[in-house]
Amino acid sequence: MDTLTRIRAFIDVVEAEGFSAAARRNGRSKALLSKYVRELEDDLGALLLNRTTRQFSLTEAGHTYYRTASDILKEIDNLADLVRESTADLKGTIRVSAPRTFVDAKVGNSMIDFILANPEIRLEVTSEDRFVDLVEEGFDVAIRITRLADSGLIARKLAPFRVFCCASPDFVNRHPELREPADLAKVPCITDSNSRSLNNWHFRGTNGGTQSVTVKGPLEVNSPGAGLKAARAGVGVAALPDFIAWPAIKSGEIISLFEDHLIEDAGIYAVYPHRRYLPAKVRAFVDFLVTWFKSNPGCHS
Repeated sequence: MDTLTRIRAFIDVVEAEGFSAAARRNGRSKALLSKYVRELEDDLGALLLNRTTRQFSLTEAGHTYYRTASDILKEIDNLADLVRESTADLKGTIRVSAPRTFVDAKVGNSMIDFILANPEIRLEVTSEDRFVDLVEEGFDVAIRITRLADSGLIARKLAPFRVFCCASPDFVNRHPELREPADLAKVPCITDSNSRSLNNWHFRGTNGGTQSVTVKGPLEVNSPGAGLKAARAGVGVAALPDFIAWPAIKSGEIISLFEDHLIEDAGIYAVYPHRRYLPAKVRAFVDFLVTWFKSNPGCHS
């Protein structure tokens, strides 16, 4: 029996958290999987799994072997995808991590349009606001709205990104003191607990540097959509992502303040692990997003 088959059996057992579960999932007998794993351990001269009648766990060597073997098999599968790309339609599952704000906004239609254009692809989208570890948590690609920092990831910029400072026309009329960003410290503001800056809002200063303004107000939310509703109602000034704020700015429901001072070094990015053989389905997904954002500029600014 070849080594790759034994490795796949070992990984199946680890990911299913047991021989019985792996056998049910893969349609192989428990005895056969146990045989493959035992042969792999014999070849390596090391115990990979602790086996008892009631418990299942990885040894220290097993943890190390699992992480590396998973990466190697993923590379082999990705290489096979590349070879098949010219002769077969795109198929399979893509695991995507994206912020809730992105998924719920109009820009989230980009993923729906991709599925409509590629019916053999299954997108498994996890929407949460934390930065996931793509490699450790098994994601193929993540959507990130940020100032991109150096990392071991590959990034494709999908669109520029700005945070608008917004208030209702009535609120602006009631607060004529709002002439520059520093004046935000004098008026009620709506803060978003998902924002890294929370109540310290950043603007471009007159000398080209960054100006920080500490704000406070009667309402803290964890949703830009809720912040937009509060700003429309005249509760205060809200800092809103451009793809959330822009439709309401365009309709006149809210007013964008201090646009000459907005920081413009952030973007919407698709990021993925640095792999020698990027799966064709992942590359197609990222390429689609790049084209989609170019064709739908009104969705994000």
